[in-house]
Amino acid sequence: MRSAAALIAASLVLTGCVSFGGASETPESLLTLTPSASSPVGSGVTSGVEGSAGSIAVLTPEVPAKLDVLRVPVNVSNSEVAYLQNAVWIQKPARLFRSLLGETLRTASGDTPALLVLDTSDTPLRPTQTLRGTLIDMGYDPASSSVVVRFEAVHTMDDGRVTSRRFEAREDGVLPEAASVGPALNVAANTVAKDVAAWVLAAE
Repeated sequence: MRSAAALIAASLVLTGCVSFGGASETPESLLTLTPSASSPVGSGVTSGVEGSAGSIAVLTPEVPAKLDVLRVPVNVSNSEVAYLQNAVWIQKPARLFRSLLGETLRTASGDTPALLVLDTSDTPLRPTQTLRGTLIDMGYDPASSSVVVRFEAVHTMDDGRVTSRRFEAREDGVLPEAASVGPALNVAANTVAKDVAAWVLAAE
């Protein structure tokens, strides 16, 4: 059961910084996810030749209805979700997280032979591996003043094996406002992406 302090905090968040409908006005800026590391300009990978590490397709993750929007969800209770005022993504969370996963995998697989990472839908290449899953949560928890990113990953390997693992990262002490929640979500999403990349590469 939540403490009285947590309930009061949640109430303050709802009255001050959360709306249940669309944004009343265009926000001054839009949120995005930026990888903490990127492949250097001019780098490249070849697949399908002797000695190559193969290729992996990073698919757009499934999401619950609360994440299939451009808003940042606030988990008010187990049965109630609101949205953080003025916190608007530049693109839906699933696509942003897919791009982040792809770039993180690409960077983590930098040693030769490197894995060719495909994180776009339009590709003529048949990948030897796939990474898919469900982005379960990427939002704000007012009871703990934290953001949470939770991802259920499913990795299909080149020999047909399929494994899954759930990953989660939190950032605590976050104010219920877009200027604080956006950067905190970016840090948490990068943490999850790095953990997923390490898991995938360790399975080769």
